Amino acid sequence: MTPRILFLLHLPPPVHGSSMVGKWIKESSVINNTFACRYINLLASKKVSESGKITILKLWGMLTVCILLFKQLIKQKPELCYLALTTTGAALYRDLLLVSILKLFGVKRVYHLHNKGIAKAANKPLNKWVYRFVFKNASVILLSEYLYKDIKEFVPRNRVEICPNGIPDVDFSLLIKKRGKPIVLFLSNLIESKGVFVLLKAMRILKEKNIEFNGVFVGGEGDIDAQQFKEKLEEFNLQNQVSYLGRKFGKEKEEIFKSADIFAFPTYYSNECFPLVLIEAMQHKLAIVATNEGGIMSMIDDGESGFLIKQKNIQMLANKLQILIEQPEIRLKMGENANFKYKNEFTLANFEANLVSILNKTISLC
Repeated sequence: MTPRILFLLHLPPPVHGSSMVGKWIKESSVINNTFACRYINLLASKKVSESGKITILKLWGMLTVCILLFKQLIKQKPELCYLALTTTGAALYRDLLLVSILKLFGVKRVYHLHNKGIAKAANKPLNKWVYRFVFKNASVILLSEYLYKDIKEFVPRNRVEICPNGIPDVDFSLLIKKRGKPIVLFLSNLIESKGVFVLLKAMRILKEKNIEFNGVFVGGEGDIDAQQFKEKLEEFNLQNQVSYLGRKFGKEKEEIFKSADIFAFPTYYSNECFPLVLIEAMQHKLAIVATNEGGIMSMIDDGESGFLIKQKNIQMLANKLQILIEQPEIRLKMGENANFKYKNEFTLANFEANLVSILNKTISLC
C-alpha cells in the first residue's frame, strides 16, 4: 500500500529558500509517484517584508491551516506528517499548535529545518519548554551536518538525517561569458547582515589598489534601501564601478548569473543555513567567496571551489577577491570545481532521491 504523507510546507509567494523547496516538493513527480501526498501551505505572507509580523490576515490564515489539518488527519489518516518547522519567532508558536494537533492524533512527525537559532533562543525558559515538547519523539531533516549543534540539546543524533537542498537545472546553451573587467556579483536582499556594506568596503580597497572590476548587486530592498545604497557608493567613490539592479527573476536573473565571473556572499546573518543562491552560483560555474556561516562550510570546499573567509573580515574578503580578479586561471578552475560539486550533490534529482529515502526510513521507524 502506498504510504500516505501530509506535507505542511511553505509555498511562494513570498519567494525565499524554504518556499522554493516547498514548491519543488509539491511539483515533484518522483515524490508524488512514491507517496500518497496531500499538501497544506503554511504561509499567509505575500511578501518577504511581511515575514515575522502578526496581522489579522495571518491569524485567519493560521485558523484556516488548523481546520485543513484536522480535515486531512480525519480523512487521509496520514502515516507521516512532514512539517517545514519554523524554529524561532511568532511562527514557532503557530507550529507549536500544529504539533500539538499532530500529537493528539498520534501521527509520526519529521521536521525539515530551513532556519536555525534554537541554541540561542533556548536561553529563555519558555522557548526551552517549547523545543522539548516539539522535538520529543520527532525526526529531523537538516541541510548540513554543521547545523546539528543548533539542535543537539533537544534531538539525539540518531533521529537526524542530512538532506542538502537541490535546485533545477538551467539551459546553458546560450552561456557566453562577456570579455572585459571581471564582474563580482552579489545576489540577495539588501540586508546589512548579508554583508552588503562589508562587500562595498572590500570593493573600496580594491579600487584604491587600482584593481579593475565591476560590481553588481541584485535583490530587493531590506534594512538598506536603494537611496542608502547609492549614498554609500558615493561615499566610497564606487558609483562608476558598482551598480544596484533591484529584484530580478527568470531570464533576467539567469543572464546576470551568466555574465558574472565571481560570486561574493560575505554574510553574517544569524539565521543563515544553506543559501540556495550559492548553489545557483555553483551551477553557473562561478568562483565563490563566502563566510563560514551555517551550512556554507559543507557547500564550499575552501581553496577548491571557492574561498571561505571569517565574518566581517573586510581585508580578507578584499584579498580573496583580488586573487580571483587578477588570476583568471584560478577563477575558472574554481568555477569548474564548484559546478562539479553542484552536479554531484546539489541537483534537484539528488534532493528528491535523498528526501524519498529519508521519508521511507522515517515511516518505517517504530
